[in-house]
Amino acid sequence: MAMSLMNRAISRTETVGAFRVSINLLRNFSAAPAASPPSSENPSSDSNKPKRRKKKNLIEVAQFLPNWGIGYHMAKAHWNGISYEITKINLYKDGRHGKAWGIVHKDGLRAAEAPKKISGVHKRCWKYIPNLSKAAPATNAADVQAT
Repeated sequence: MAMSLMNRAISRTETVGAFRVSINLLRNFSAAPAASPPSSENPSSDSNKPKRRKKKNLIEVAQFLPNWGIGYHMAKAHWNGISYEITKINLYKDGRHGKAWGIVHKDGLRAAEAPKKISGVHKRCWKYIPNLSKAAPATNAADVQAT
């Protein structure tokens, strides 16, 4: 009988002790944010910092041009002197993805005669090149000599 009374007393003190510890933890966690002063070095307070604009894929650049950019020049942002003159675009149903074909131009001059499928259409690095777009048709050397 004495053992059962001791066990009851121990279990009560353990229960009360665990309850006190949990109350103290709650008190510490609830008081910690209120007690700390607001820091000026908080990274989330940089609300005046401009947000970075999401770059566009070829389809998103072409959708704002007349006739979905057919006949206009586009290039990846890191290309120097290389662009594609868009000849054909196949859109998927969502209107933001698809396939595109074009003629390669190097330094503003045609590098190929036949259009080829453009790779990396969905990558977010495309830009429109305004000074090469819808230029006058190129004249052949034979046409220049004949006149």
